Amino acid sequence: MTELSIEQFRETATRIEAEVGRVIVGQSGVVRHVLVSILAGGHVLLEGVPGLGKTMLIRTLGQALDLKFSRIQFTPDLMPADILGTEILSDENGRREFRFRPGPIFANLVLADEINRATPKTQSALLEAMQEGSVTVAQKTYRLEEPFFVLATQNPLEMEGTYPLPEAQLDRFFFKVNVNLPDVSEMVEILERTTGKETALAGRAASGKDIVAMRILARTVPAASHVKEYIARLMLATHPKDPNAPPLVKQYVRYGVSPRGGQALLLGAKVTALLEGRYNVAFEDVHAVARAALRHRLLLNFDGLAEGVKPDEVIGELLQAMPA
Repeated sequence: MTELSIEQFRETATRIEAEVGRVIVGQSGVVRHVLVSILAGGHVLLEGVPGLGKTMLIRTLGQALDLKFSRIQFTPDLMPADILGTEILSDENGRREFRFRPGPIFANLVLADEINRATPKTQSALLEAMQEGSVTVAQKTYRLEEPFFVLATQNPLEMEGTYPLPEAQLDRFFFKVNVNLPDVSEMVEILERTTGKETALAGRAASGKDIVAMRILARTVPAASHVKEYIARLMLATHPKDPNAPPLVKQYVRYGVSPRGGQALLLGAKVTALLEGRYNVAFEDVHAVARAALRHRLLLNFDGLAEGVKPDEVIGELLQAMPA
């Protein structure tokens, strides 16, 4: 595989963002975080009320990336076999045998739409695929083709008909990205693009081989020992029993971030550094991805939930209490 330079990495990433921008209005921060996660080899959870373009964003990424794309609409009656596939009885030349028919999980880019509308049993069908890159059916394991990404959308949990994602599955998402309402100018642009005669489409900007090569380059970016130590101290300070935990953590957090959160923070910072044209991780790269990497990994206690404390508030105080 041909090695990429930093310039080629940036050019390809810029081309992907430009093609997505032909369809998606605004949301530059959301697009950047999703792109960072994909280039780091992680999965993304997008949360926002219906109608903000979460599904459209992922579909557009599927158009911009030359990858096999599949969409799974999660509903309360969806079963694990509807995602993974199942063994069917076939009859060939008089011989009857079971053959595996792959489900929609066998793709490069999987859109798990409204993932929290399915039951926990169905949600858990994604766990092995997201962590191990494989699927086990009838005691046989099938490898998923690389690259493999799950991009899931989720409605806020206070909306009717939703099931909270288990902590074990939340932890497997590299980033959780909040999708907010557009401002007035963006809303006008959305109306112009979506109610006219022509509909914009994204062109191909990168292939699967490009994404794999960019992932390999991202993992080679060096991080100084004091940057890695800073990330380690941040992770430990999210636990209320740690002596360096800020007051908001001690008061409102039940359990802090796992080591997987630290991995996401460092890998996300490496990709961010490359996108900025640098081949070394700086503290600002860590801060740029901190909220997306940590917000879904902080478990609030009863007081935090009762008082409506947001994980982003806790992370903000944590970053202020532990300066680089």
